[in-house]
Amino acid sequence: MQDSSNAIRLLGAIAAIVLGSGGVIALFYAANILVNRLPYRTRSRILPWVYMTPALAVLGAFLILPTIRTIIISFMDRRSENFVGLDNYIFAFTNPDMLIAFRNNILWLVLVTGISVSLGLVIAVLVDKVRYEPLAKALIFLPMAISFVGASVIWRFIYAYQPPGVDQIGLLNAIAVALGFEPIGWLVNKSVNNFALIAIMIWLQTGFAMVLLSSAVKGIPKDVIEAARIDGANELQIFWRITIPMISSTLVVVSTTIIVLVLKVFDIVFVMTGGNLDTDVIASRMIKEMFNFRNFGRGSAIAVVLLLAVIPVMVANIRRFQQQEVNR
Repeated sequence: MQDSSNAIRLLGAIAAIVLGSGGVIALFYAANILVNRLPYRTRSRILPWVYMTPALAVLGAFLILPTIRTIIISFMDRRSENFVGLDNYIFAFTNPDMLIAFRNNILWLVLVTGISVSLGLVIAVLVDKVRYEPLAKALIFLPMAISFVGASVIWRFIYAYQPPGVDQIGLLNAIAVALGFEPIGWLVNKSVNNFALIAIMIWLQTGFAMVLLSSAVKGIPKDVIEAARIDGANELQIFWRITIPMISSTLVVVSTTIIVLVLKVFDIVFVMTGGNLDTDVIASRMIKEMFNFRNFGRGSAIAVVLLLAVIPVMVANIRRFQQQEVNR
């Protein structure tokens, strides 16, 4: 009985894939035939929209409409029944727990973006000068292959804490005890727990920054660097006055990409501390209000605040790309 049920499910999945893919292909093929029967001028104007309309429809159904719905709910009460005006937004900017989340997010933005991009740039420049460059890059990029949840589980073991006098199973505390120090509760000590979580994100994103910046560094014309050396510039002067200015556009793209990731970070906080002990960030606070406290109005308001924080970064990225196209 179980085998037949599994077989039916498998056939259903195969049929869905075949019919879905075939239906999309048939739709585009039929639309293309119809458009080709139109006059040339009309065809050239309509044809791009024929191919874009399905994607725009899916984008509208799964992104634009939910966003509009979220904005509407953000002005409603906890059950989305009564209009409460700006009460949810006032809560978002005055509640003590929310202020802690904002403080933590700013800390994440400054440290993760600054350290990840800086380390990625330094490593990109240094490994460009060694023979074992592929191996070094592979080892540093390797954490990118791990999900945020998987990385958090790994670091839970690294941060594991046992009371003094008990064998430490956490790597950091084992090292601390071996050096004669007391073990530290990395995730329960409010003075260090946020930095412990931030370190995980830095570990994950440094490889990403390194790979992109390494490509930019390799794109710098060799004759420019050689000319600088002939003029008497040392490696540090070349780094500050040639390398950084010439890869500034890539630095901006990498930085803004990491900023967006940091603004959305939730997995690490949820797995490591659950947002307790003053480790909440905006996204984790949104999840708590929405699903733990079942306050849909406040959760939606926090989601809108997060969206508004991401939009300027995306606009800056788009303008940067447009400037690059104009300069070309």
